[in-house]
Amino acid sequence: TAGVRASNVSDELQLVDAAKGGSVDAFTELVHGYRERLLRFLLTRCTNHADAEDALQDTLINAYRYIGSYDPRWRFSTWLYRIAIRNAGRLRTENLAELGDPEDDGADPLAHCIADSERDNLWRSAKRILSDEVFAAMWLRYVEDMSVRDIASVLERSSSWTKVNLLRGRRALEAEMNDSAGNAGREAYG
Repeated sequence: TAGVRASNVSDELQLVDAAKGGSVDAFTELVHGYRERLLRFLLTRCTNHADAEDALQDTLINAYRYIGSYDPRWRFSTWLYRIAIRNAGRLRTENLAELGDPEDDGADPLAHCIADSERDNLWRSAKRILSDEVFAAMWLRYVEDMSVRDIASVLERSSSWTKVNLLRGRRALEAEMNDSAGNAGREAYG
């Protein structure tokens, strides 16, 4: 499910109003379509699946708790992603002291196999070479299809910053991919 679409904005606003009035059913219906997308996004911001699940749970709890502060001038998804980013950041800060060497988590060999097989994946490359904020902007634009204005709001940055960093992120990825292709060609004929 891809969340509430633009054609259902009035339905979404009705659900928000009902949730503001205390309807758990309305809130559940409202966030149902966003759960999967939020989790996918949080997986890019957290160190593991369990942390992403925790951040998602915290996001939904906070969204329910603070639904009265939602401003309908913004898209509901923008508001949810702002909460998600804050929760992922808080969780990351709490876990920094607990993190060991990321390569030395031998407890899960399947995770190592998956990580090895996805090394050439575009998003894995983006995660490796871009700052967290630029990566988040790229993800929100190209995976979540958010507008520049909504991304700026989620990341609490200006639209200019967002546009410039989306361009820089694309250029950095293009350079990385061109460099990787060049290295692969040199290795093949080296």
